[in-house]
Amino acid sequence: MSDVHILIVEDEQNLAELMRDYLHKENYQVSLLFSGEGVESFIKNNPVDVVLLDLMLPGKGGIEICKDVRKFSNVPIIMTTAKVEEIDRILGLEIGANDYVCKPYSPRELVARVKVQLRSLQIKIDSESALRLEKEQLMVHFKGSMIELTSVEFNLLDKLSSQPARVFNRDQLMDAIYADGRIVSDRTIDSHIKKIRQKLKKVDSHEFIQSVYGCGYKFIQKP
Repeated sequence: MSDVHILIVEDEQNLAELMRDYLHKENYQVSLLFSGEGVESFIKNNPVDVVLLDLMLPGKGGIEICKDVRKFSNVPIIMTTAKVEEIDRILGLEIGANDYVCKPYSPRELVARVKVQLRSLQIKIDSESALRLEKEQLMVHFKGSMIELTSVEFNLLDKLSSQPARVFNRDQLMDAIYADGRIVSDRTIDSHIKKIRQKLKKVDSHEFIQSVYGCGYKFIQKP
């Protein structure tokens, strides 16, 4: 069983259990709720990757639930309903739903739509976990944070990250950060590397710049 967790909120128990069985075949974890009460609390207290949310529910309707969930979470929401009017589809998406499926639907189609949302979520996570260098600003964007570097630090990180896993010796790195060919101690590189590491570790403990004994340094992107 994978770590992916799908929440199905559906008052038709047979349909909810059918969807659970199809999602289990994909090795997803599945939780079922049969009314609109307690959905927000469940999402707040449990890691959920995608929500399959019926529009018409006892206790609290899907649209109201979607609005309330969007106040604290961006979890992908696929709304399901027997209503087919265009205004309902538009309303469902405008209040924060990511997708909208009309009943009766094929379980395989709904599974496919879940996979689309999971792929989009993974792309977003990958984008946020990657280091992005903004040359004009001398900034590094990482995990929603902005890390300010000096021009020398930026050029050094830019050189290392341009070819991940490649080992650069100190002379190569000095040529990259000092275009005028000035003579400086090779320990200057070590000092700049130390400062870059300290700044990056304020955001994440991953060691992006690794030392290679007797050779120099290499950049390792976070997996």
